[in-house]
Amino acid sequence: MTAIASTLASIVGAENTVHPQDNAHILQPIGTKPASCLVYPQTQAELAAVIATAYSHNWRVLPCGSGSKLNWGGLPQDIDVVVSTERINQLIEHAVGDLTITVEAGMKFSHLQQILAQSRQFLALDPSKPDLATIGGIVATADTNSLRQRYGSVRDQLLGITFIRADGEIAKAGGRVVKNVAGYDLMKLFTGSYGTLGMISQVTFRVYPQQEASGTVVLTGDAEAISQAANTLRGSALTPTQADLLSRQLVSSLGLGAGLGLIARFQSINESVKEQSHRVLELGETLGLTTAVYSGADEDYLWQRLPEQIHHPVTESAITCKIGILPTAAVEVLKVVEIGLVHLSSGLGVVQVDDKNQVLKVRSLCQSHHGFLTVMTAPVAVKRQIDVWGYTGNALTLMRRLKQQFDSKNILSPGRFVGGI
Repeated sequence: MTAIASTLASIVGAENTVHPQDNAHILQPIGTKPASCLVYPQTQAELAAVIATAYSHNWRVLPCGSGSKLNWGGLPQDIDVVVSTERINQLIEHAVGDLTITVEAGMKFSHLQQILAQSRQFLALDPSKPDLATIGGIVATADTNSLRQRYGSVRDQLLGITFIRADGEIAKAGGRVVKNVAGYDLMKLFTGSYGTLGMISQVTFRVYPQQEASGTVVLTGDAEAISQAANTLRGSALTPTQADLLSRQLVSSLGLGAGLGLIARFQSINESVKEQSHRVLELGETLGLTTAVYSGADEDYLWQRLPEQIHHPVTESAITCKIGILPTAAVEVLKVVEIGLVHLSSGLGVVQVDDKNQVLKVRSLCQSHHGFLTVMTAPVAVKRQIDVWGYTGNALTLMRRLKQQFDSKNILSPGRFVGGI
């Protein structure tokens, strides 16, 4: 056992201190020198002690949950220790009447939903890998997908966080009630910060009651007709909970037909679902599109397969990217990629491309429509050759000042964020 591992084992126990070769599946995507160890604190106090020790020794720390998104973003540099919150996973409080829940960061998303389902409630997020994702990892990477159509982003549902500062001190922001706005900016900073500002240990979310009925309408066909359908739906009074535009190959691989696709899910009382679905069907028929309706188990299976097709690369060399564009430009981007999805109203989405040249081509197209392209997953060699984040805004100086303020020694996830932060 190395000196680092031995020191941290005195805090968390030898059984919670693992050599990297025993957890290669977590450390493989990093692509830098092997870390000395992977440690699993079991309480927030142990986590704070681990971070404080790393701070005092200037050890570089890579925070994670289950490790399902460690290959997202930039390549961390010269990591000494990987710290996982996976065993800090307890339910703290579920205020059923207030529609809030507080859990530790290592709780799996799927387990949280099981807890909420007992009270006919749910957390309105749909992370890329729901069976593996931990709550802390979801917040740290701002990982939600189609449900943002109705419920917004991760930070829109976040009410409070507890986190470990770079020096090991425990800090809090926000609270446990929906109307609490204290610390709101700090919570926004931590959402999507990739563990570069602090290590999230506890989270409070607003939750929602389950809906009575659900139905999904799929339109497929000519790109121009799909674009027109999307524009009409965006400008209508209809309220889908999920709505996405799909590329040709994605439509085909899901067995939905041919051409581009528009998929819209409605969840409400039964009469509302039927009426809204009928109006989308009429729209599709008017535009000459192929239409289909899904409900029950078939509908659930369709929405389960959709993120699997998007976030599981077809080949080892495939590159998965997050994009953001003007919603009206979504169809233009989807026409030039084989696998891609763009959320109807936000213009955010995910595409898969084959090589770095296509990354640059699609990034240029997105930027021409006032958007962006960020590489999420790619072979390590590719990430070393291109700018993963492709950031062209004017806030990099401010971001570096924030990093300096929160982590002056640069020990947390060094190199993983925008501009090498």
